[in-house]
Amino acid sequence: MTAKSLREMSCADDYDPDSMPVAKAREIIQAYLTPIAGTEKVNIRAALGRVLAEDIISPINVPSHVNSAMDGYAVRFKDLNAHGETVLRMIGTALAGKPFQGKVGDKQCVRIMTGAVLPERTDTVIMQEHASADGQNIRFGGAHKQGQNIRQAGEDLAIGQVVLKTGKHIRPAELGLMASLGIAEITVRRRLRVAFFSTGDELRSVGSPLEEGQIYDSNRYTIYGMLNRLGAEVLDMGVVKDDPASLERALIEAAATADAVITSGGVSVGEADYIKELLSRLGEVVFWKIAMKPGRPLAYGKIGKSHFFGLPGNPVSVMVTFYQFVRDALLILMGRKEDIALPVLKATCASALKKAPGRTEFQRGILSQDANGAWSVRVTGEQGSGILRSMSEANCFIILPETQGNVAPGTLVEVQVLDGLV
Repeated sequence: MTAKSLREMSCADDYDPDSMPVAKAREIIQAYLTPIAGTEKVNIRAALGRVLAEDIISPINVPSHVNSAMDGYAVRFKDLNAHGETVLRMIGTALAGKPFQGKVGDKQCVRIMTGAVLPERTDTVIMQEHASADGQNIRFGGAHKQGQNIRQAGEDLAIGQVVLKTGKHIRPAELGLMASLGIAEITVRRRLRVAFFSTGDELRSVGSPLEEGQIYDSNRYTIYGMLNRLGAEVLDMGVVKDDPASLERALIEAAATADAVITSGGVSVGEADYIKELLSRLGEVVFWKIAMKPGRPLAYGKIGKSHFFGLPGNPVSVMVTFYQFVRDALLILMGRKEDIALPVLKATCASALKKAPGRTEFQRGILSQDANGAWSVRVTGEQGSGILRSMSEANCFIILPETQGNVAPGTLVEVQVLDGLV
């Protein structure tokens, strides 16, 4: 389905913005996403967390030579007795990085260490546990296979083989893999630029004294943390006043410099909530309410080429909507082609959960495993959208679908793992 047809569907006369299902909202957002095009070359140490912009092709064979997979003895298979014992004379040692320089003759063998080049004319390695030494005479038991305990050149990677594909997220394992090929520099996509600000006259920055009716702005800090975890280039525009002129200036400035713009607050239906109206005038509103809890007032649209995500003002709702919609969208914009969605598994619910049908709920949970390996989950306590402590204590979301009602203890539920993110 094209972005145009999705837009027409979302704006159709019979469209109810209160009932946009979570899955449909994700589908609509993804129809608008195209990865950013800019690239840059970086040293592989600076590539951690970045996204590959071109395939990595192996310039060498790995391993580069036939070598031993075990500590033991390199022998010629034809010298071994098919039945019974064999005695060979050891004529030297092959170490990793220090090959044996001689030639192995009849009834001779070489002591060999793991990773060492297989000596010329040998074709089999016998583990040291299957041998006994009497001076230079080495005694072997029977029943060996030709070619055993040997790694062939190019067995892991062959010259010209695609090792890592475009769109791969670079982790420590990928750094080591590229280093093993002698690759010092790679081409990655440029960092995604994301601008964000909070709205609300009641908000004060950390360090300022609070007056009556004011609160500290926690959302900018959680958004900052979540964006940094994704490796984005972050532009924090602070708190913007709840007036149309200030908000319009902030949106225009953000869209002019960033690939994506995120706001918190100002997208519900209050008299001072101007974001939706401004977005309609400056760009395009695709949708602005989701059938979910918490986080129903979520706006998605475009301002020029920038993607806009208007998150709710409540602290928990900000984090829930970010992880359910914004995170995946930003990873796609970064060019990631795998490992995008957060892992989901089944767990037994340890207690009763209250839930009314009609909306998808994301309750904050604590996932644990018992001594028998069985997974169970319990809620963190009160699930109000302003209780940020529930996100600090949680390591998962308990996903309760639209049709789900109350959940009885012992019921299998889906959980979305957050451990390492929150």
